[in-house]
Amino acid sequence: MSIKIVDFILWEAAEFIVVNKPAGLPTLVDGYQRDAPYLLDLLKQTYNLVWVVHRLDRETSGVMVFARTAEAHRELSVQFEKRQAHKSYHALVLGDPTWNKKSVDLALRPDGDRKHRTVVDVRHGKPARTEASVLHRYGGVSSSYALVEAVPQTGRTHQIRVHLAAQGHPIVADRLYGDGKGIYLSELKSGFKGRMEDERPLLGRLGLHARSLVLLHPVTGEGLRFDAPYPKDFRRTLRWLDRDPQKGKDL
Repeated sequence: MSIKIVDFILWEAAEFIVVNKPAGLPTLVDGYQRDAPYLLDLLKQTYNLVWVVHRLDRETSGVMVFARTAEAHRELSVQFEKRQAHKSYHALVLGDPTWNKKSVDLALRPDGDRKHRTVVDVRHGKPARTEASVLHRYGGVSSSYALVEAVPQTGRTHQIRVHLAAQGHPIVADRLYGDGKGIYLSELKSGFKGRMEDERPLLGRLGLHARSLVLLHPVTGEGLRFDAPYPKDFRRTLRWLDRDPQKGKDL
């Protein structure tokens, strides 16, 4: 993966940096691929001293904040710990939810099975709540999908992925909590003429994007909001989903 970190900077200040993390890039060094690039190292090559405030899964794209001073790191970390920083995610899920808005309140336990997944555990899990809203519904030739906004009210591992899967709508291409299958053009376009055995997915990785982040400036206290544009594969997939599958035209 060839990455120019400057292409992903959303905001740069003396105290902190906001980036639009690309999918497939881990935040920290990968214990199994220690020579592979990771976001913190790329930032340090440009900005020297950088502190991690929070993380995103390797396959998740979207907005992240990193501190550039120890003071900013302490202040921003407190905001995340006290839920003063607010995150919103957009998830492309399988199926057509019967609801427009839903509050998912299911306790979660990390490392709960042989696959080391987070599991719903009402008795032994920790409280977890996600507010979910359907932004758009899509009907393809053979499948239905929905774009869902998910706003976590707690910060459990894989919370959004588990909560949406528990509603019967796992995120597209989620190998842990869904079927791992991506979205293919042949599903969306009537009369597809390509060779299906050679077809590459429009979206072959986890369909989850950290869309926005609201926080307070660590020095001035000013309220700030940062929005991360969709990456190319996510944006292209939504364009195809938003077409008439019979005519192949934009709606």
